[in-house]
Amino acid sequence: MKKRWILGVMVAALVPVAAVCKVQDSASSGFTITQTYNVAASPQDAYRHFLRVGEWWNSAHTISGDAHNLSIEEKAMGCWCEKLPGGGAVRHMEVVYVAPGKLLRFTGALGPLQVMAVTGSFTVQFTAVEGGTRVDVTYAVSGYLAAGLNTLAPIVDTVFTEQFTRFKAHVEQGNPAPAPK
Repeated sequence: MKKRWILGVMVAALVPVAAVCKVQDSASSGFTITQTYNVAASPQDAYRHFLRVGEWWNSAHTISGDAHNLSIEEKAMGCWCEKLPGGGAVRHMEVVYVAPGKLLRFTGALGPLQVMAVTGSFTVQFTAVEGGTRVDVTYAVSGYLAAGLNTLAPIVDTVFTEQFTRFKAHVEQGNPAPAPK
C-alpha cells in the first residue's frame, strides 16, 4: 500500500490544475491546506458529485485499490468509509456538518495520516459564482510526528490537488481523468 501511495503522490505532481492551491500554514505540530476550484455546475450539482466520491477519487489513494468501495453518508455522524475485501471496512472520516448544496465538514485523518497521532478537520464549501460554483477546500491537521507534520504538508497538498482536479473533471466532463493539455 505504501508503494501505491508514493507512486500516487509522484503522479499527482505531474497533473496540471487550474486552481488556487497552497499550504496555508505549516509547523511541526500541524498544517492547513486551502484549495479553491471553479466548477461549471450549480452548487447543488457540485455537492451531489462530491458525495459520489467513488466516481472521482483516484483508486491509487485507497486501501482496497478500488475507489468504487468509497462512500459518504450525508448525515451528521455519517461515515466516509471504504469497503475492504473479506467484509472489512475503514472509516476514513466522520461527517460532522451537513448543509446540502453548501457545505460538508468531516473530522479524521485521511490515508497514511490515519496511523499517526493526528486528527484533522476537512471542510468543502460550495458557493455560487458567475458560471458555476467555487469549491473551497480546507484541511487542517494537528498532532504529533517525530519528523514534524510540516514535512507532510506539501505531500498532502499534492494529493488533494490531484483528487480535486479529478473532481472538477468529473463534474464538468463526466470523467475524473483530467483532459490532456
